[in-house]
Amino acid sequence: MILPWLILALAFTDPQQSSPTPDEQATMQRAQLEHERYRQAVVQLNELAGRIHSEADALAFVEGIADIFADSLPAAWAGPSIRQRVAHAEYEAISDPSRLIPEQRIADVWNEYVREIGAPEEAVVNAAEIHSMRDADYAIGQAMWTRGMNESIWTMPNIYATGPDGKIAHGCRAIEALRVIHDLDRMFDNLRGARDRLRKGIVASDEIKEHLKNADPSQRTTSGSKVRAELRVDTNPLRPAEYRYMREHGLDNFNQLLERLFVELFPRE
Repeated sequence: MILPWLILALAFTDPQQSSPTPDEQATMQRAQLEHERYRQAVVQLNELAGRIHSEADALAFVEGIADIFADSLPAAWAGPSIRQRVAHAEYEAISDPSRLIPEQRIADVWNEYVREIGAPEEAVVNAAEIHSMRDADYAIGQAMWTRGMNESIWTMPNIYATGPDGKIAHGCRAIEALRVIHDLDRMFDNLRGARDRLRKGIVASDEIKEHLKNADPSQRTTSGSKVRAELRVDTNPLRPAEYRYMREHGLDNFNQLLERLFVELFPRE
């Protein structure tokens, strides 16, 4: 996958610097081509996510997602049985709204994980917090894709389950449910942000919509965007608990725990 720093270097190169060497130019061109291939693959996946009409379509979508993460996804979690089970749940959720994965089930599965590994109480979630996270992610992704900004696997808007009013539904599609679990584990600040919004009575999608409606048209594109980099201390409460669990119980037991929770998230009919 494209290295973000290289793309930033291409976008913000000081014009007074010396011209790049042939090797540097070749590296930049390869990076641009790789990024464009990635972007096109993601655009195709987002389009497929919005027009799933059969279980075969759902499987193609799930396999496309798995291919994007092929370099980082453990083999045990990329096999045909896993893909088919997720694809079946994806198609069921799309074809029948009553089969959406309830936010409460996601919260229950996640909280079981938190307690099994001995993570702090801060990591325990409820359905309202998950809904606020999803609402923000969907609104941000939708705004970005509408404007051709940051079209990535993490901002695809068509993976989300929505209601007739266009708002995020109170249940998830399968890939979206996995995205929620990923964010709870790897992007814990998203949960903290959701809690802060709930305390303040803020609905992110409404706030973003209002902001875009009132924004200066010249500020609605990427031309005026700014990039800021900052170093942050990782305060995710899951990391120490996960490492401790694997050290005390072993990797096999940890994987067995994940397998059990996967079955609870996607139960067989």
